Amino acid sequence: MYWEMPRPSAASDPFLAVADPTRRAILDRLRRGDTPFAELAAAFDLSAPAVSRHLRVLREARLVQESRDGRDARQRIYRLDPAPLRDVVAWARGYQQFWEGNLASLKRHAERRSRRHE
Repeated sequence: MYWEMPRPSAASDPFLAVADPTRRAILDRLRRGDTPFAELAAAFDLSAPAVSRHLRVLREARLVQESRDGRDARQRIYRLDPAPLRDVVAWARGYQQFWEGNLASLKRHAERRSRRHE
Protein backbone atom coordinates (compact mmCIF):
# COMPACT_ATOMS: atom_id res chain seq x y z
CA MET A 1 0.00 0.00 0.00
CA TYR A 2 1.33 3.41 -0.98
CA TRP A 3 1.23 6.06 1.69
CA GLU A 4 2.22 9.61 0.99
CA MET A 5 3.72 11.62 3.80
CA PRO A 6 2.09 14.97 4.43
CA ARG A 7 3.81 17.75 2.53
CA PRO A 8 4.54 21.14 4.07
CA SER A 9 2.53 24.03 2.73
CA ALA A 10 4.13 26.83 0.73
CA ALA A 11 3.34 29.03 3.70
CA SER A 12 5.93 27.30 5.87
CA ASP A 13 8.45 26.03 3.31
CA PRO A 14 10.78 28.42 1.46
CA PHE A 15 11.21 25.84 -1.33
CA LEU A 16 7.49 25.83 -2.05
CA ALA A 17 7.13 29.56 -1.47
CA VAL A 18 9.68 30.37 -4.19
CA ALA A 19 8.20 27.81 -6.58
CA ASP A 20 5.66 30.39 -7.70
CA PRO A 21 6.94 32.85 -10.36
CA THR A 22 4.92 35.77 -8.95
CA ARG A 23 6.42 35.27 -5.49
CA ARG A 24 9.91 35.08 -7.01
CA ALA A 25 9.20 38.36 -8.83
CA ILE A 26 8.07 39.95 -5.54
CA LEU A 27 11.31 38.80 -3.89
CA ASP A 28 13.30 40.21 -6.82
CA ARG A 29 11.53 43.54 -6.40
CA LEU A 30 12.22 43.57 -2.65
CA ARG A 31 15.94 43.01 -3.28
CA ARG A 32 16.03 46.68 -4.32
CA GLY A 33 14.89 47.74 -0.86
CA ASP A 34 11.94 48.13 1.48
CA THR A 35 8.75 48.73 -0.46
CA PRO A 36 5.28 49.93 0.52
CA PHE A 37 2.42 47.58 -0.31
CA ALA A 38 0.82 50.04 -2.77
CA GLU A 39 4.03 50.24 -4.76
CA LEU A 40 4.43 46.46 -4.81
CA ALA A 41 0.82 45.91 -5.86
CA ALA A 42 1.15 48.47 -8.66
CA ALA A 43 4.16 46.60 -10.07
CA PHE A 44 2.09 43.50 -10.87
CA ASP A 45 -0.84 42.86 -13.15
CA LEU A 46 -2.78 41.37 -10.24
CA SER A 47 -5.46 42.56 -7.88
CA ALA A 48 -4.33 43.95 -4.53
CA PRO A 49 -5.88 40.96 -2.70
CA ALA A 50 -3.90 38.55 -4.93
CA VAL A 51 -0.63 40.38 -4.19
CA SER A 52 -1.56 40.35 -0.51
CA ARG A 53 -2.05 36.56 -0.61
CA HIS A 54 1.39 36.10 -2.19
CA LEU A 55 2.94 38.34 0.46
CA ARG A 56 1.22 36.35 3.21
CA VAL A 57 2.83 33.14 1.89
CA LEU A 58 6.22 34.85 1.76
CA ARG A 59 5.76 36.19 5.32
CA GLU A 60 4.78 32.78 6.66
CA ALA A 61 7.85 31.25 4.97
CA ARG A 62 9.84 34.00 6.75
CA LEU A 63 11.16 35.35 3.43
CA VAL A 64 9.49 38.74 3.89
CA GLN A 65 8.95 40.93 6.93
CA GLU A 66 6.09 43.40 7.26
CA SER A 67 6.18 46.60 9.26
CA ARG A 68 4.00 49.68 9.57
CA ASP A 69 5.06 53.12 8.45
CA GLY A 70 5.59 55.29 11.54
CA ARG A 71 3.89 58.28 9.90
CA ASP A 72 0.93 56.34 8.51
CA ALA A 73 0.12 53.20 10.49
CA ARG A 74 -2.19 52.00 7.71
CA GLN A 75 0.71 51.73 5.25
CA ARG A 76 2.51 48.40 5.29
CA ILE A 77 6.19 48.24 4.31
CA TYR A 78 7.75 44.98 3.11
CA ARG A 79 11.38 43.94 3.51
CA LEU A 80 13.21 40.91 2.12
CA ASP A 81 14.71 38.48 4.62
CA PRO A 82 16.93 36.19 2.52
CA ALA A 83 18.11 33.98 5.42
CA PRO A 84 15.55 31.17 4.77
CA LEU A 85 16.85 30.95 1.19
CA ARG A 86 20.13 29.45 2.45
CA ASP A 87 18.67 25.94 2.29
CA VAL A 88 17.36 26.57 -1.23
CA VAL A 89 20.76 27.88 -2.36
CA ALA A 90 22.61 24.95 -0.78
CA TRP A 91 20.30 22.48 -2.52
CA ALA A 92 20.69 24.23 -5.90
CA ARG A 93 24.49 24.32 -5.47
CA GLY A 94 24.52 20.52 -5.51
CA TYR A 95 22.95 20.61 -8.96
CA GLN A 96 25.39 23.27 -10.10
CA GLN A 97 28.28 20.96 -9.18
CA PHE A 98 26.50 18.07 -10.92
CA TRP A 99 26.10 20.02 -14.18
CA GLU A 100 29.62 21.45 -14.07
CA GLY A 101 30.98 17.91 -13.66
CA ASN A 102 28.87 16.61 -16.53
CA LEU A 103 29.84 19.50 -18.80
CA ALA A 104 33.52 18.99 -18.02
CA SER A 105 33.14 15.30 -18.84
CA LEU A 106 31.36 16.13 -22.10
CA LYS A 107 34.13 18.57 -23.02
CA ARG A 108 36.82 15.93 -22.41
CA HIS A 109 34.88 13.41 -24.47
CA ALA A 110 34.46 15.88 -27.37
CA GLU A 111 38.15 16.80 -27.27
CA ARG A 112 39.19 13.10 -27.37
CA ARG A 113 36.89 12.47 -30.35
CA SER A 114 38.21 15.58 -32.09
CA ARG A 115 41.86 14.43 -31.67
CA ARG A 116 41.03 10.96 -33.07
CA HIS A 117 39.51 12.48 -36.21
CA GLU A 118 42.42 14.84 -36.98
